[in-house]
Amino acid sequence: MYAIVDFMGYQFKIEKDATIKVPYMAKFEVGNEVKIEKILMIHNNDDVSFGTPTVEAAHATAVIVKHGREKKIIVFKKKRRKGYRKTQGHRQDFTEIKIKDLNF
Repeated sequence: MYAIVDFMGYQFKIEKDATIKVPYMAKFEVGNEVKIEKILMIHNNDDVSFGTPTVEAAHATAVIVKHGREKKIIVFKKKRRKGYRKTQGHRQDFTEIKIKDLNF
């Protein structure tokens, strides 16, 4: 049993007791519960239901496990034969959440 959800502008495949990394949620602290209401698709024992655009009366509950930062991403720019080279990088913030239950 799994579901496809739209959460913070991104689509994720979630299952019960799974942990996923989502974009950083600054206003929530570790241990807070989050309710995910935009469920796009539900797959339950060969029974698939699609929403138009979301499945009515379905939601998921998740708990915030931790906040963190990803590994560094290198951004390299170069123009051929011009002597232009530029290296930059950044670390993306994330929030890790654990799915407690799916309610359909």
